[in-house]
Amino acid sequence: MSRPKVLMFITLDTKAVEARFIRQTLEANSVDVVHLDASIRGEVDDPVEIAPAQIAAAAGRTLQEVRDLRHEGKCQAVMIEGAVKCVQALHEKTPLSGIIGVGGSMGTALGSVVMQGFPYGMPKVLVSTMASGFTRPFVGAKDIVMFNPVCDIAGLNSITRDVFRNGAIATASMAKAYSPVRVEPRPLVAMGTLSTIDRCTVRVRKALEQKGYKVMVFHTLGTGGGALDQLVRERDVCAVVESSLVEHNDFLNNGLCSAGPDRSKAALEKGIPVTFAPGNADFMVAGAIDVARQQFPGKRYHVHNHALTAVRTEAPELQKLARHLGGLIRQAKGPVSFYIPLQGFSNHDSPDGHLHDPSLCPAFAKAIRAELPAAVEVREFDCHLNDEAFADAIVERVLQATHHEAAA
Repeated sequence: MSRPKVLMFITLDTKAVEARFIRQTLEANSVDVVHLDASIRGEVDDPVEIAPAQIAAAAGRTLQEVRDLRHEGKCQAVMIEGAVKCVQALHEKTPLSGIIGVGGSMGTALGSVVMQGFPYGMPKVLVSTMASGFTRPFVGAKDIVMFNPVCDIAGLNSITRDVFRNGAIATASMAKAYSPVRVEPRPLVAMGTLSTIDRCTVRVRKALEQKGYKVMVFHTLGTGGGALDQLVRERDVCAVVESSLVEHNDFLNNGLCSAGPDRSKAALEKGIPVTFAPGNADFMVAGAIDVARQQFPGKRYHVHNHALTAVRTEAPELQKLARHLGGLIRQAKGPVSFYIPLQGFSNHDSPDGHLHDPSLCPAFAKAIRAELPAAVEVREFDCHLNDEAFADAIVERVLQATHHEAAA
């Protein structure tokens, strides 16, 4: 039986000692190593499986041409392009079971882009000086594990030796247990939530699971929505419930939880049935209250905790949201529904909440109706989003859209 194959990326021109140590640790833990070396600063003597010249050639350049760019960002862009092509070609020929990378900001940027191209479940470990507090640009929506080396990656010492060893052993252990086969035994539904609409989404999830579906729920704080979209791209998802729209609001208004302009596009472009509900459309997410007041002056605020403040959306923000969603939904290749509760969009927007405004739900309903194509089913409900009747309507819509594919 062949041993699992692990990709290791680390530059030999600056980190040769660390590379030898990590490779030895990986091999001692019963995995084979493919070393990708994206060095451009100088020649190296250690043999590697994917050499710098090979990476540059995959991007249509010679290594000298890359060096002649004399700009670290432009040089790295070429090497990232080549590295992605080399690794994907390798994986198609001899599948990988794991990836480990070591580096500072540059090595982390290259390695994380390579890792982003691999599916959920594939072990991905980054030993990075960026691991202490600056991770989102590298982890994104993927299941990347980051180890903080504590010291700079500049030779071995009693701290970094242990961190490198732990990272290598973790990678080897996960690679040996990794199976690339990911077959969902039940029809898969993806759904977004926050705690402010949990009464709705928990009821939807439990009801669909009783009908034989598998429901994956994502915390829509930016990376969660991105992960939902990535899941849709990678897996066979039969329906999506977009029940938490705070990431769209935050993209439009520079809130903390933006998931970017392409949030929700994956399912719409793939033709998967999508049911929208304006959960959490009643607020944007800002930082501490002093920051929130400065960023969104004159608004209504609810202090969620010392670090996060919910800022009430008013008619202008809701109209902007409607226009944005309408633009996305007009590109849909499959069935779309939009269900709107008229008595509140979250716990905050309820009689017991702190941002309740019963005038704004009908205003949003009017705005979104004006933006949606005629083919979109729009229904209004005289209830709150967290009421049982609304959750049950979403469940019924998913069952209809998927033609009751799941067994009860």
